[in-house]
This record gives sequence, C-alpha cells and structure tokens, in this order.
Amino acid sequence: MFKKILVANRGEIALRIICACKELGIPTVAVYSEEDRHSLHVRFAEEAVCIGPARSYESYLNIPSIISAAEITNVEAIHPGYGYLAESAYFAEVCESCGIKFIGPSPDSIDLMGDKARARQRMKEAGLPVIPGSEVITAGEEKNIERLTDKIGFPLIIKAAAGGGGRGMRIVYEAGELRDALATAQAEAQGAFGNSDVYIERYLQNPRHIEFQVLGDEHGKIIHLGERECSVQRRHQKLIEETPSPAVSEEVRRELGDKVVRALNEVGYRSAGTMEFLMDESGEFYFIEMNTRIQVEHPITEMVTGIDIVKHQIQIAYGEPLAISQSDIQFSGHSIECRINAENPTTFIPSPGRITAYNPPGGPGIRVDSTAYQDWVVSSHYDSLIAKLIAHGRDREEAISRMQRALSMFVIEGIDTSIPLHQRILSHPDFQAGSYSTALLERMKSGEPLEV
Repeated sequence: MFKKILVANRGEIALRIICACKELGIPTVAVYSEEDRHSLHVRFAEEAVCIGPARSYESYLNIPSIISAAEITNVEAIHPGYGYLAESAYFAEVCESCGIKFIGPSPDSIDLMGDKARARQRMKEAGLPVIPGSEVITAGEEKNIERLTDKIGFPLIIKAAAGGGGRGMRIVYEAGELRDALATAQAEAQGAFGNSDVYIERYLQNPRHIEFQVLGDEHGKIIHLGERECSVQRRHQKLIEETPSPAVSEEVRRELGDKVVRALNEVGYRSAGTMEFLMDESGEFYFIEMNTRIQVEHPITEMVTGIDIVKHQIQIAYGEPLAISQSDIQFSGHSIECRINAENPTTFIPSPGRITAYNPPGGPGIRVDSTAYQDWVVSSHYDSLIAKLIAHGRDREEAISRMQRALSMFVIEGIDTSIPLHQRILSHPDFQAGSYSTALLERMKSGEPLEV
C-alpha cells in the first residue's frame, strides 16, 4: 500500500480522505492556503504544507506549488478530492510525469469524460440514450450558433464543457436570448474552469436528476453501487440527495445499472465515478455527463451499501483488484443528505463569518461530514458548504424523520445557514411523497402545486 498520500483539497472532503487513509494506515500530507491555516484537515494530517495565499488560483489550483509540496514530503500519491483539480487531465498527467500516482482515473479517461460533448457521443455509441445536443463551441465559433439551435430546438441549455456544479450554465427559452446567454455562460466557464468552451443540448422541463455510482479497478472489473436522486436543486446546484430514488424501481435499477457498467467497460474506466442522467416525465432516461471523481453526495451510497468508496479509490489506485462483485452489493434501508451551506435560506446570499456556536447532531442513523467548529471562520474565498448532514433509516419514512430531528438539533450561530430551507423542503408534501422534480424549489417559492 502507499506509504504516504498528499490530499490536494480543503474542507470536509480533505478531512474525509484523511479519515480513510488513517483506517488504511497511510500517513497524509495536507496542503493549505494561508486562509486555511487553522482548518481541521491541517490539524489531523501527519504533515502540512502551505501552498499560497487565500485565492484558489494561487493555492488549491496552483499545480507547481502542489507538486513541490508532494516532492518535498516524498509522497507516493495525490488524492484530489472533488472540485479544484479533481477533473483536470493535465494535473493527472503532471502527477504521472513526476512519478506520483494520481488517485483517480487515467488522464485519457478524464479528458474523454471531461469533454461533455465527446462523452455524450461516446456513451451514445456505447448504447446509452442521450439528449440531442451540439459539439463543443469554442471562442470564435459563435457565428454558427443559430444553425445549431435549429436542430436542437427551444428551450435549450448551455453548459460548460469543462465542468459542472451549475457554473457556466444558462437556460434559453427563445432565440433572442441566445447570444447574451452564450456570452455569459462562456465568461462563467472561463472564470470557474479556466476554459470558456461550452456546448448546447435540449432542455428537459421538470426532469428528475438520477446518478449512478460506479467503481472500476485496473483489472477490468466495473460495478455500480446503485442510484442517487439529486433532483432538489437550486440554480442547478444540488441541495438534497437521497438513495434509493423514489422514482426508480428494482427492475429499472438493474437494467440501467447493467447498461452503465457495459458502457464504462467499453472505455476502460477505472476508479470511482458517477454517471448522471435526467429522467423525463414519461420515465425515459438520458445520459448527460460523467463526473470522474468522488461526489459530494457519496456518503448516502456508503450508508446503504456499507462500502467505503474513498478507501476503494485508494486501493484501486494502488493496483489492488476490487474484492467485491456486483452480486455482493446489497442495499439496506434509505439515506438522505442535506448540504448545509453558509447562506441566507431565503435569498441564498452567501454568509461568511465567524461561527459563534456549533453543535452538530448525533443519535441513531446520523452522520456529519464537516470541518466546522466553534470560532471557525467561514471564508468568502471558497465554497459555502459548511457540513454534509446524512441520515439513514430502515426505510424512507424513517430516514426523513431522522433528518428532520437532526436538522432541529443542528446548532450553527453567528452566520446564516440553509438549515431552515432544508426543514421546509423535507416537510413539503411533494418531497414527503417522493413526487418531485428539479422544479421543486422554484414551485415551492411560487406556491404552485407540483405533479410528477
């Protein structure tokens, strides 16, 4: 096994990786910005190296600084977590050229699946249904945009080719909005990912967002760990996830899971990854993209399968074969995750600042992934995620009940948080019934009844 791993990330995912390494007996090196000097991932790693100022492009996106930290601490591998450099084929190549193992898929796989338009075409060839869309549109190629949209139709959605998380994404309902929306999406994509490339696809109204967790080793074995429902979203950013999905039957899970595994076998995928789909109102599924990294919402899959996905990532990167087969995967109960963000629960305006009181909930079926503590300062330089609150129950009803109890006992003072919003969503009749789509939050705000 690896003798030492550097964690090229911050916050709760950095601490989560450190926990997995401790269980595997692997010392870790934390990297941190000057702003994160007092973060818990720095405290609990065996070593820590400051890699730059607060701004991400000078620290967590600074490849030379990260590689220098890896070399001076003699690590054998780097785990990128999610976000930042996790889906950078270039970073994976740099690691490889420096003799450092990148804990993730190969640069070729990242490059293929990171190019959303190419990935859609490749998965279509592998037998997965995809939404009609365009090739990648690079800066200077906008002159033919109207011709592309004639084939796709309205409404349509513009997406960043190099990333996700709702950044570089715009919905367009009519031709007159197209040029401005395209320019805005390109600018956002450039700022978030250093790449202004976008692509266009038909926009499905009121879909459900369903994703499949996969694991693939370097010996050709690929398995899936079931689906997650990620339809509760704000501006295309997930707020609540659950597994299993209330909309996916046992038969559909098996059939679509088998298709996912066959498709990824065709491209030789390894490591952890997530295949994302939209399900329309008639129940048809469409592949939209793949995330070649650990997902924010991976804990709910761990709760229902008992499988530590991060530990498997590390073992796969070391070359160990998967010790589990598809027939070994058993789903137990139901799990829900709420992303607790530092933001106003009504306006969604970020709320950085000092946490004056912090009391995470506990009790049966509750897990909290976080690096927050009393007197910790939520920085304005980074993502607003404070904690991931995860509940598990023997069925969906118990998981919801436990989540409601945990939310009511989660104390975070000194800043605004999304806790009240989560409480409203979990008590909403459409969520309680499992009958909702990505339009749930907007329809809650408007008071419009939701029928799915």
